[in-house]
Amino acid sequence: MNDAEAHLEHSQSTLAVIQAMEAALGAGSNDMAAHFHEDFVWRGNAGCGTKKGIAEFRKNWQLPLRAAFTDRVYKTEKFLADGEWAACFGHIEATHSGPFMGIAATGKRVAIPYMDFWRVEDGRIKDNPVSVDFASVLAQLGEDVFAGRGWESLDRGETKPS
Repeated sequence: MNDAEAHLEHSQSTLAVIQAMEAALGAGSNDMAAHFHEDFVWRGNAGCGTKKGIAEFRKNWQLPLRAAFTDRVYKTEKFLADGEWAACFGHIEATHSGPFMGIAATGKRVAIPYMDFWRVEDGRIKDNPVSVDFASVLAQLGEDVFAGRGWESLDRGETKPS
């Protein structure tokens, strides 16, 4: 096998690990150890935090997300893989059923946009940088975290953000 074939095989193996993890978590599995190293690091954007290890990830991300948003459907638009790294982007469709960022449950159906990156080591995820668009989710719930100063106004032809 030449280097290009080996790289492609490695990429396919990485992607298979990620797709199996997403399918299991999407089905509500709580068996994180099957997919993540015990000491993996989940690194989220502002508002999401950094979680070190499976226990912290479950306590400070997975369980609060599941409590705030139920009836979740994961809609991954595209997966990419390159060697030990894989990535995807998409959104979760969910019902706002519990408190979220100080907002009581509204019952609204929302889309939670995300981009996920994973580094797979020994068949399990070791590193997981993530971007979850909480500003978009809050806007869907009636909260403008930019207080009207978002740059969307530039898209409407305004010369400066309001």
